[in-house]
Amino acid sequence: MDIQSWTYLIVGLSFALYIGIAFVTRVRSTSGFYVAGHGVPAIFNGMATGADWMSAASYISMAGIISFTGFTGSVYLIGWTGGYVLLALLLAPYLRKFGKYTVPDFVGDRYYSDVARVVAVMCAVFVSFTYVAGQMRGVGVVFSRFLEVDINTGVIIGMVLVFIYATLGGMKGITYTQVAQYVVLIIAYLIPAIAISHVMTGHWIPQIGFGAKVVGGENAGVYLLEAIDQIHRDLGFPEYTGTFIPGHKSMIDMFCVTLALMVGTAGLPHVIIRFYTVKNVHAARWSAFWALLFIGILYTTAPAIATFARVNLIQTLHEKSYEQRPEWYKSWEQTDLIAWVDKNGDGIIQYASGPAFAGKPDFQEKEDGSYVLGAAQQPLLNNKTSDGPNELYVDRDIMVLANPEIAQLPAWVVALVAAGGLAAALSTAAGLLLVISSSMSHDLGKSIIKPNMSEKEELRWARTAAGGAVILAGYFGINPPGFVAQVVAFAFGLAASSFFPVIILGIFSKRTTKEGAISGMLSGIGFTAIYIYYFKFHNPGAGPDQWWFGISPEGIGSLGMVINFVVTMTVTAFTPAPPAEVQEQVENLRYPSA
Repeated sequence: MDIQSWTYLIVGLSFALYIGIAFVTRVRSTSGFYVAGHGVPAIFNGMATGADWMSAASYISMAGIISFTGFTGSVYLIGWTGGYVLLALLLAPYLRKFGKYTVPDFVGDRYYSDVARVVAVMCAVFVSFTYVAGQMRGVGVVFSRFLEVDINTGVIIGMVLVFIYATLGGMKGITYTQVAQYVVLIIAYLIPAIAISHVMTGHWIPQIGFGAKVVGGENAGVYLLEAIDQIHRDLGFPEYTGTFIPGHKSMIDMFCVTLALMVGTAGLPHVIIRFYTVKNVHAARWSAFWALLFIGILYTTAPAIATFARVNLIQTLHEKSYEQRPEWYKSWEQTDLIAWVDKNGDGIIQYASGPAFAGKPDFQEKEDGSYVLGAAQQPLLNNKTSDGPNELYVDRDIMVLANPEIAQLPAWVVALVAAGGLAAALSTAAGLLLVISSSMSHDLGKSIIKPNMSEKEELRWARTAAGGAVILAGYFGINPPGFVAQVVAFAFGLAASSFFPVIILGIFSKRTTKEGAISGMLSGIGFTAIYIYYFKFHNPGAGPDQWWFGISPEGIGSLGMVINFVVTMTVTAFTPAPPAEVQEQVENLRYPSA
């Protein structure tokens, strides 16, 4: 069978499995819908957390960014992994002991204020929608290539699927669906990595192959990382392993992006809520251990996949005739996610540093089946920003998905990778949509607007909110503000600047007041959102010389977090202390029960 037939088969079977699990585990109670009835075993919750965690950004985009930026891309590995450790050790057990369904629930009760609860709901919804935009784009990228539909149609298909199993099974259905999705995505991620590692370095374990010598070709006998450094030097790119050199992020920006990802991780509501699904604090700690193990398998494999893909991409395309371009290139060319412009008219693909052209091209098909730059983009070739030797545009989000094809692996492996990418995107999207629906139904509807609503009515609110969230998420997936991992980095920055300080202070400071928490959340997320909007949309061409202190929009959440802390503690110092019962609750929260 060809790639498309295999994809229909494997993706179709996986979708049937997900919907079947949601049907079997469908819920009729709010406890089941929000926190799976507190009955998920620790190891299953660890797998579900791993799937929830390893979104399209981790599966599709992280290795793609590392593949293009080398050392700079390590911020995602360090930030996300370190952030999970921070969450598991510093926050999760205490939040589980507090016993509430959601982060806004914690904020509202700890800070004894409905206003604080509403502000937390606003932050949770804002962060979740920013995050889910990246997931929907990931779904669209996979569908556009492997099922030969446009990205918009792919996003809509993903919306329908997520709506079915998220609203039918709630957290219980999502949890057990995510267990299945973890199995699919990790198998899909490891098989091509193992195969390519063995072909390139002779080692079956990718983590070992990553640091080994190449066994064939012109680089035989040279360590893989040394070989790719030399390739980059020859083509005018910054060294792949180079640290804080021209063309890579500065030290201050690397630090801030890493910190924003770490503390943003600890403040992400869709991850925190997973620790409410287990029976007790002991189970929460064990599920954190299992999740870290399952996450580590993929995260330690990602740099190897990124490097393998980078080497194979350059060797199969640079200075090759366009007429003799490989089949994988022709397939991805139809998606407009890879493109070539013949600047010097020699018919040879030249790949080097610098922009290929200004913006993604629209294509016009010629009679021989090849593609040329569309009329709307032709004038851009005369633009000075298009000068230079580079003639190739490659969307970073395709690297993991295209890697098996570039390495000429069997069609079923290519299809399996597509199914894994969909599993990663859909699992996280479902968790985020549940956060949005529970925030609207439980934190606003039940807690504030209509406290006496019945359980059946609350479930109806939750499912209606999930439907509305799916539609809005689809819009953001069709109109994303950047690469998948880049969009997700914005979400982490927003979480870092809004939730992390008030959660930390809510657990470890009896004195922090509701006025301080409200002021801190609004100032932190407000500053971060404005900064991201200004430099990403209003002035997208700005560089490090125009950023505040050289900090990129992906890393500004670190400064937003500091602002949140300062404002919260300053306002707290000038406002009355919390009630005695709240202070006693915080005191008891940090110590084991008798």
